[in-house]
Amino acid sequence: MSRAALLVLADGRFPAGGHAHSGGAEAAVKAGRVTGAASLEEFCRGRLHTTGLVSAALAAAAALGVDPEELDAAADARTPSPALRLAARRLGRQLLRAARVTWPSGELDAVARAFPKGAHQPVVLGLVARAAGLGALEAAYCAAYECVSGPAGATVRLLSLDPFEATGVLARLAPEVDRVAGRAAEVAREVVEEGTDVLPAGSAPLLEIGAEVHAGWGVRLFAS
Repeated sequence: MSRAALLVLADGRFPAGGHAHSGGAEAAVKAGRVTGAASLEEFCRGRLHTTGLVSAALAAAAALGVDPEELDAAADARTPSPALRLAARRLGRQLLRAARVTWPSGELDAVARAFPKGAHQPVVLGLVARAAGLGALEAAYCAAYECVSGPAGATVRLLSLDPFEATGVLARLAPEVDRVAGRAAEVAREVVEEGTDVLPAGSAPLLEIGAEVHAGWGVRLFAS
């Protein structure tokens, strides 16, 4: 296993398309729920323990070799918002494009054929981690970190938030990212034995509602 591959995959410069998405931060800023570092931290904490845990568990299960079609269906069932399902598939397709060049794999090629419009991004992320020689825990870490780093980076643009403050938010959340990633990896091992019904289904209604509102805006900085 090459742990350094995790740094490549989690690097914000990896061309997976995440820079175009705010993780719901743009809608939250417009609604006045995120106004600075303190409220950003609460927003990211909420994402981490709901959709972040779900995404991390999906990624970890994919890294363990669970059927991607079953995982994709489970991801669909846990994403009520059509706008978020569309965004997740677009991100999955872009990630797969980048990964097939970076870590060529017959498994990734097969997923590209099975999901021409893209599979859910966390599922693809786990498969990419597998192709890169990473395990379930590393895949979970990548998904959990992306869940908070995306909104933090977007808020720097949206609010002209001091980048030092945004990074401080991520540092304070690090112990919780550890716990979420560890729990997600545990759940993924249960999925191997018991099936996808044991995956978490953490709900974040404001993210879902915000995504639908955001999708109808005529002018926006981010795709989601």
